[in-house]
Amino acid sequence: MPENKNRVRRDVGRYVSDTLRDRYFAAADVLFAMGAPLRSETDVETSFGTTHVYRYGPTDPAAESRTPIVLIHGAAYSSAMWFPNTPGLSLDRPVYALDTPGDANRSVHREPMWQPERAAQWMDEALDALGLDEVHLVGSSYGGWLVLNQAHRRPERLASVTALDPGGLEKVGLRFFVWIFISLFATLAPKALRPRLAKWLDQPVLAIPEMREWIQLGARAYRIRRPAPLPLAEDALRSIRTPLYVIMGKHSLLVHPKRQLERVPRLVPGARAEIISATGHGPQIDHPDVVNARMLSFMEDVDSLGPAAVTADAHEA
Repeated sequence: MPENKNRVRRDVGRYVSDTLRDRYFAAADVLFAMGAPLRSETDVETSFGTTHVYRYGPTDPAAESRTPIVLIHGAAYSSAMWFPNTPGLSLDRPVYALDTPGDANRSVHREPMWQPERAAQWMDEALDALGLDEVHLVGSSYGGWLVLNQAHRRPERLASVTALDPGGLEKVGLRFFVWIFISLFATLAPKALRPRLAKWLDQPVLAIPEMREWIQLGARAYRIRRPAPLPLAEDALRSIRTPLYVIMGKHSLLVHPKRQLERVPRLVPGARAEIISATGHGPQIDHPDVVNARMLSFMEDVDSLGPAAVTADAHEA
């Protein structure tokens, strides 16, 4: 029987309609305009689809040759989430932000890549297509799982890895999904209540109108087709030799911060771990200047002193 080319695949993400997709892209562009000026946008092909890539800075030509930063966003959305961070990061060195296929963004998802080895293959192919042989990799939430998985499975291109309140350290619990559901519902609350809800939920996006609209449209426009990732086994974490920095929010509901503050440096040789107070799952959104400065300092240590000189550290700030 001939294959129906119009059949909707159930194992890849998709937009519900062109109209909602275009409205969502317009909302994302508002956030991009709030960040650093884009140097360029490009598409690169991988075995799993087309990956859309944003390129920023640096403004100083002398910094152009520095090891670049590659940003991997969280689940469901796009590189627009990095708008608080791109101005500070791109002053120091080149920055690339990758839209992960399978989430609501400008990449085109064609083949499933939720499996750990496939996810690592996708990232390696994307970096290779960009001509990036050495990068400082940064991931948030689900992107945190992706970068930890990369450090375990395909670390050859990685100068360092920074994981921001990441998946991959422990099983995603019910409390996190309840928080996501309540936060999404709270985006519909009256304007006067949003600051109070943002504080109560440790959800800064509720107080940023442009981000609130973007999240609402993304939830309506796109259907994700992948399971929640399983955490890395302890042996997998022990195998990581790439310099690692884990930053968690004190009120995170994705991880147990104090547990991971002790666990990560114990399992990963030389790893740094830190808890940022007055934030939950989005430390880089709540405190972009603080998190940017600490990430850049970590990368500077790796570049100037070498991986062997980056020593384990764990503390709450």
